[in-house]
Parts: sequence; structure tokens; C-alpha cells
Amino acid sequence: MRMLCASTLIGEFLVIGFAGLVAMKDPDLAMGTVWTVCGVLMAVSVLLCGLLSRPAGVWLGWALQGALVLSGFFVPVMFVLGACFAGLWWASIHFGRKIDEAKARWAEQAAAEPEAA
Repeated sequence: MRMLCASTLIGEFLVIGFAGLVAMKDPDLAMGTVWTVCGVLMAVSVLLCGLLSRPAGVWLGWALQGALVLSGFFVPVMFVLGACFAGLWWASIHFGRKIDEAKARWAEQAAAEPEAA
């Protein structure tokens, strides 16, 4: 699960940076504010990669997904991209857990089989 979720978070890191480039073209938004918010969100996305082994990391990831969707109020395309990444986040958690369970079963079966010499 950690690998899939970390891949999603790194993808979000890039999307947040590109959204910052789009947002800085808006004359109503201060460039300093745009890059402060984007920089914090980019740092959070990278730091969450290290927290994925804890349940709080997954919940903080959901909070980041919500922030991405809400950023659509400033950069409208982020409604769509945020929803796409929220779906990817769900899929990473759901299928990642299934993969982890399958790996555990395979390891258990390999340990239970007598060695052929």
C-alpha cells in the first residue's frame, strides 16, 4: 500500500506545482501567497510519504485530497484534477491493502511448504 500511496502523493506534488504556475497568472491572487500555499502543500505531500506506515498518514492524505479539490475555487481545473487524485488515493489504499494481504498469504504458504532438496 505504501508504494501506491507514495506514488500518488508524488504525482500530487507535481500537480500542485503546476497549479501554482496557473494560479500566479490570476491578477486577484498575490504571487507570494500562491507560492506559500503551494509550497506548504507540496512539502506536505512529500512528508506524507514517510507517514504512510501509520494510520494518521492515510487520514492526513485524505485531508490533502480535500484541499486539492477545494483549490478548484482558485484554479477551476483543480476540481477535476483533485477528484481524479482523490479517486487514485482511494484506489491506492484499497488495492494496496489487497496486494499486502496477498503478499502475506504467499509468504505464509512459502514458509509452510517443506523445502525440496
